[in-house]
Amino acid sequence: MKKILLGTTALVAAGLVAGPALASDPLKVTVGGNVVTGFYVVDADNAGATKFASTKVAVVARNIDVIAEGTLDNGMTAGVDAKLMLGSDFSNATNLNANTNGFATFRQLYAYLEGGFGRFEIGGTDGAAYKMHYTSPWFVPGNGVDTPNIYNSALSPVRASTFSLLATDSNKVSYFTPRLAGFQLGVSYTPDAGTNFSGGRNVTANGHGLLVQGAASATEVYEVAGNYSGSFSGVDLGVDAFYTAGNSGASNTNPTEYGFGTNIGFQGFTLGGAYYKSDDIAGSYTPAAGRASKVWTVGLDYATGPWTVGVAYLNGKEDSSTVLAAAAAKKNSTWQVGGGYSLGSGVDVGLDLQLNSVDTYSLGSYDSKSAGLVLAVSF
Repeated sequence: MKKILLGTTALVAAGLVAGPALASDPLKVTVGGNVVTGFYVVDADNAGATKFASTKVAVVARNIDVIAEGTLDNGMTAGVDAKLMLGSDFSNATNLNANTNGFATFRQLYAYLEGGFGRFEIGGTDGAAYKMHYTSPWFVPGNGVDTPNIYNSALSPVRASTFSLLATDSNKVSYFTPRLAGFQLGVSYTPDAGTNFSGGRNVTANGHGLLVQGAASATEVYEVAGNYSGSFSGVDLGVDAFYTAGNSGASNTNPTEYGFGTNIGFQGFTLGGAYYKSDDIAGSYTPAAGRASKVWTVGLDYATGPWTVGVAYLNGKEDSSTVLAAAAAKKNSTWQVGGGYSLGSGVDVGLDLQLNSVDTYSLGSYDSKSAGLVLAVSF
């Protein structure tokens, strides 16, 4: 079963060899992807007159990955990574003209070059803070409490992620150093976090094709991250820390994020956790004065052969100086218990049990309990 262990960006050890340019073989193109599906039984509190369905079919992580990569005659590796995301409601004929539903769109598209100097990326992709981060383990195929693919809450939660999302998927440049004695550093710069290859958020272009910055998106976003990965006497250790800062067109709004995480592995067990703090950011990525969030998570799993089982917890809190709508959430928490079994060839099945709780500013608390069978296929 593929386990999500972020923060282990791999760099090729080959060096940059001086000399004349030589003809190289064409880059090799591979096509892959993944789909995560699940059938859930849900028991959720009503929110006033709003009632929630007692069953749910989830189809998430609908990605098709096209990668072209090859090793050049000077020892460097070059490539292009294109991630195509299928719409969430592609079977609904009324949504065929909606970019987020009826069509498949490129969520990420970037080029990269790596060698003994490190790795350089340019294009629409996640930044260094995201790619180098460790968090609580995922033990249910394709789903976890930190940035979940499948979330069965009665109401929209406060932020449910310890990852840096201020400039996720946006057009950027990134550099990762070689990993030396287990340590690696990464930096990213995003001119406008409202843009990516698929059109992005809050962005338009004038008649000359020049960028018009999105009024509701962060600009000039810098990311600095570092992590360590190593083993000591049978104990595997991963630790990271990151800081992200950007500008905003709104007055007194300076969006920032910082966080850290760790994974400790020993004889099949993995203990992981992370902490995140943001200022002047509403939800995941929109700059907003006075809005702040705190998120932390911890989890433990055990893997043996094709089996993985575990338990994890995430707590998110809205910590704002502004007055929010009465129904807005101020805190959410999620417990997850479950596991998975690898059938082989990228096919995993699992059991996902979730207990979610959302507290609002004035309308009380809403709880939901769910149990689901998950089928995840990667190819």
